[in-house]
Amino acid sequence: MTQKTASPPQRQIQVELPADLEAIYANFAILNHSPSEVIIDFARMLPNMPKVKVYARILMTPTNAKALHKALEDNLAKYEKRFGEIKIAPEELEAHERSMGFVQRE
Repeated sequence: MTQKTASPPQRQIQVELPADLEAIYANFAILNHSPSEVIIDFARMLPNMPKVKVYARILMTPTNAKALHKALEDNLAKYEKRFGEIKIAPEELEAHERSMGFVQRE
């Protein structure tokens, strides 16, 4: 006879989205970390402008950053399944990393 293990009850989380919440567009991110936190600065870079402006800074624990990484992976996989592969040519990726992409500082 096999025993059934009861799964823990699902916890529902209510998310409050304020009516006046401003959406921020970012095409540039700077990532930093310490032993206890991961910092992501979301910025906007405009063509032919040598400067980027940070519009939001998010701090999270490494555990939460890893959970975000997994959620992004899962959601991008669903996106690509529905709309097709997101293709980035190697030279485009290099250009993004150099001028408009994501920067990682150690």
